[in-house]
Amino acid sequence: MARFVYYTAATLDGFIADENNSLDWLFEVARDPDDNSWDAFLAGISVMVMGSTTYEWVLAHDDLLAHPDRWHGYYADRPCWVFTHRDLPAIPGVDLHFVRGDVETAYDELVAAAGDRDVWLVGGGDLVGQFDDAGHLDEVQVGICPVFLGSGAPILPRRITSERLTLRDVHRSGQQVTLVLDVSR
Repeated sequence: MARFVYYTAATLDGFIADENNSLDWLFEVARDPDDNSWDAFLAGISVMVMGSTTYEWVLAHDDLLAHPDRWHGYYADRPCWVFTHRDLPAIPGVDLHFVRGDVETAYDELVAAAGDRDVWLVGGGDLVGQFDDAGHLDEVQVGICPVFLGSGAPILPRRITSERLTLRDVHRSGQQVTLVLDVSR
């Protein structure tokens, strides 16, 4: 059965985006050029989920309406569910599902679409928190980067203590350290 995995990068002070919802800080962090952890992670993913703020940032950052091929270059043909309360433009040729409602609204559809591979909860942190609130968060992988932002969007704005979290692995790539945590439901 599909697992729901939150895979993200964060600053040392616990933010995934700055106060303008930008991830530009992340692209300044040196990674090991021989590290294949991204490819290994993506190989296990069949479905993506993101919130509207994340979707809008990716859309603008990579000018995806004008260059939809960039989406395919990053994510191949993986379908993506976008949770939103407003109308958003669709990227031409991308399998997008816009969801208005809580995470339970799409849960069964996500599990069916994922098959025997995992669902990537891209973010933001509040959406991931909603999956945890519903009892559907299985794993957190967070790449900690040597950056301080001072403010912004937190990794996961929920209280989840070590009673439910188990550190399974630690991986270093250049200036980033990734923590892999199992989340008990």
